[in-house]
Formats: sequence, C-alpha cells, structure tokens
Amino acid sequence: MSLTRRTAISALAGATLARPAAKATGFALIGDRYHNSDYIRTALNRTIARELGVTLDFCDETSNLNAETLRGYKLLVILRDGMIWPDGYPDENTNAAWVATGKPALTFDPPTPKPSAKPAFWMKPGQGKAVRQFVESGGSALFLHNVTHVGLTDPDFRHVLGAAYTGHPPIRTFKVKVTNPDHPITKGVRDFIITDEQHYMDYDKDRKHVFLETVNEQGLDYQKQGPTAAGGWSYEYGKGRICYLSPGHLLTVLWNPEYIKLQQNAVRWLLKMPS
Repeated sequence: MSLTRRTAISALAGATLARPAAKATGFALIGDRYHNSDYIRTALNRTIARELGVTLDFCDETSNLNAETLRGYKLLVILRDGMIWPDGYPDENTNAAWVATGKPALTFDPPTPKPSAKPAFWMKPGQGKAVRQFVESGGSALFLHNVTHVGLTDPDFRHVLGAAYTGHPPIRTFKVKVTNPDHPITKGVRDFIITDEQHYMDYDKDRKHVFLETVNEQGLDYQKQGPTAAGGWSYEYGKGRICYLSPGHLLTVLWNPEYIKLQQNAVRWLLKMPS
C-alpha cells in the first residue's frame, strides 16, 4: 500500500503489538508521470512537516483519495495532474525525468511489446464530492502546481479549486509577482524569479481572491493567453479554506526562499495557526 502511516509499538504480557499512531494533520496526494513523488515528498517534508511541525501522510495511489481516507484529517495537499497511464507510456523520454540525449538506445531482447499508451482521468465523481464535502465541513486544502489539470475532470473538484488547466509552455524563466501584499499568505514575501513550468488556467472565481501572478518579463506568450497567469489565490469555502499556488515543477523551485514563505504562510492561514 502506498499510503505511508506511522505506527507505535508497545509490549503487553510479553507480546509485541502494533498500534496505529494518532492521525497526521494532513493527507498529501502526490506524484504522476511527469512529477516524481520523491522530490515532492522531499520538498514538503522540509517546508511543511519539519519546519512547521505539521505531520503529513503521503500517498501516490489516486484511489486512496476518498471520504473514508479524508475522515479525521485537517488538511488535504495535492500536487499531481489528473491523468494515469494504466497501459504504459508511448515512450520513456518523458517518464521520471528520463532524457534520451546522450544516453544509449533502449534495447530489449526479447522485445517488450509496445503498449497502447492511452491516458485516462483518474478522478471519479465520488472522489470530487469527497473533496468538496471535506472542505465544506471545515477541512482545508492546499493545491499546488499542476493540480489545475484535475479541474478538467470533475465539476465538484473544480468548484472547490476554482480553476481548470489550459496548459503551459516549456520550462522558462519568469517572475512570481505579489499582487496583494496585505494578504496573510503574502506577508513578508517579495517578488522573485524562478525557472519553472509557468502554468495557465481558466480561473472561475472573483479576481479579488488572487494574490499572486506569474509574469514572463520578456513578454513571451502562451497560446494567445499573454505573458501573465494567475499564480495564487485563496478563499473561504463553506466552513473550510482553500489555497492554490502554481509553481512547483522542480525541487529548487519548492525550496526557493520566497516560495517557502508562501507555502508556510498558506498552511498557517489554512489551519488558522498563529503567524
């Protein structure tokens, strides 16, 4: 099972028994074909778990995102897209950061049968409803980077997130610009430059909730959507709260000092922790 849980061990009458520890604060669904779960777990274990003292259970199995799993958690974190590839990939050039240039050709004897390589959306209607009910009833959600792609696949999830993915150009350098310096999540954060995937999306909610933009200062366009995209927003949702932050394709991005401030401020705001 890919869901990581901590256990406490106790001895009783000469026997060693395993007893589940108290539930972590947050459940984190991470990793996909293009985003290795290890760098995400490594990054968030530092920025959220270790430095904020907010315990996280990490999982890369999409079916574990359901009402039963979410019961008892205070925070949901997602950094992954909306696709799975149950029948394999068309090639390995984009899988787990494999780069073909300068590497030997992939040779197999006997040859590996060519897969059908068709992606499928993983989120089922019950999963979208579970996320919506979790936040409406008082839970909080931190959505990161390419999770806007999941917004394409389920109306309940999109209603909570407030957006749906429209694409991104190849990795390029851009500015992350604070547009609302008075927001608790941008407190103490200055504009910063990163090299990352600049994600674009259709944003559904009131623009007053947007506190961050990503801006290509060379004026580079993406599919006639301009050089600027929404980079972060947050709002109350029912009894709960949500926040979205778009950077996150690389470990070096997630560990940028200014972006660490944003992640930590977001978690404090979501969980109503003292600043």
